[in-house]
Amino acid sequence: MNTVILVRYEEIFLKGLNKPAFEGRLIKNMKKVLNGLGPVDVFKAQSRIYVEPENEDYPLDEAIKRLAGVFGIASVSPVLKLETDKEIIYERSVEMVQNIVKRNRYKTFKVETRRADKRFPMNSMEVSRELGGIILQKVPELNVNVTEPDFILHVEIREYTYIYSEIVPGVKGLPVGCNGQATLLLSGGIDSPVAGWMVAKRGVRLEAVHFYSYPYTSERAKDKVIRLANILSRYTLGLRLHIVPFTEIQLAINQQCPKEYLTIIMRRFMMKITERIAQQNGSLGLVTGEAIGQVASQTLESLLVTNSAVTMPVYRPCIGMDKNEVVELARKIDTYETSILPYEDCCTVFVAKHPVTKPQLEKTIAYESVLDIEGLIDKALKETEVINIQ
Repeated sequence: MNTVILVRYEEIFLKGLNKPAFEGRLIKNMKKVLNGLGPVDVFKAQSRIYVEPENEDYPLDEAIKRLAGVFGIASVSPVLKLETDKEIIYERSVEMVQNIVKRNRYKTFKVETRRADKRFPMNSMEVSRELGGIILQKVPELNVNVTEPDFILHVEIREYTYIYSEIVPGVKGLPVGCNGQATLLLSGGIDSPVAGWMVAKRGVRLEAVHFYSYPYTSERAKDKVIRLANILSRYTLGLRLHIVPFTEIQLAINQQCPKEYLTIIMRRFMMKITERIAQQNGSLGLVTGEAIGQVASQTLESLLVTNSAVTMPVYRPCIGMDKNEVVELARKIDTYETSILPYEDCCTVFVAKHPVTKPQLEKTIAYESVLDIEGLIDKALKETEVINIQ
């Protein structure tokens, strides 16, 4: 008998002939997040993935915590792996239930059995009924409740038998790396980390670009974004962050363009620069945290003008969400507290009092044409700092 970790997935079941490729990617990602915890065997059997430690002192709790944050995993459980022998199964099940009741003072339970190994002489219902009766005898303070039990004892009879009661929810989605790469415009705000997380959940690898306006934004603002990138990297299994110096571009726009068009022209520069970085690094699209109507640069008219600056597709997973929904998700993924730190980003520099909400594309192009667009972009790209976050 030993304790192993049982990993379940859901959406991968729908991938037909491509299912083995998705399973392989998921196993690779699992091994990456478990690296450093100790030697384990990670293997697939009967549409389940198991993590079997080689040593008894393996940190199971930390491993389960890490696995629960891996995209593609629906849930995780610590399980007892047993020989498929009825007496052993019953004996260990009673011991597990006794320990559960001792820790939690539960009063009701039920047994759920899955018999994948049809060689076992009893069917699932027979095992649940007989084992439930034995538990009632051995743990008299318990009663059966099949509709709303305090806990469920799960018994999975396969080549080996696995018994467990705890199910830790995972983040679901698809394994990172199975759906190409995109580049995220990462500000220091609440929305863009959420947008990146949502796209990564669909199996997309991420790179990130941040625009930094020193000395108008402080080193603390830059450190804040690096912290956000580190949090995201827990889910994306690594992240390359490009920090683009943006001060010279903003000063040029502020000096030579109409004030009401400052923000929209600034956004177009950001998109152009991010597209260049994305093309150099094999990304297939850009990702932003924009939502319709949230600020002046996010009206439909503004988004149209912004999109026209690039040829790559722009993905906006937060587009229909309100701020409360974004905040709720930011709290869930642990970026919120960092995002609200009071350090300004470049989007708060040189903000017009009355920014245009319905910009016209022709006017925007005419206004920005007075700038040395290619020269400014080339200089910013040459001075870009790249940080590899693992």
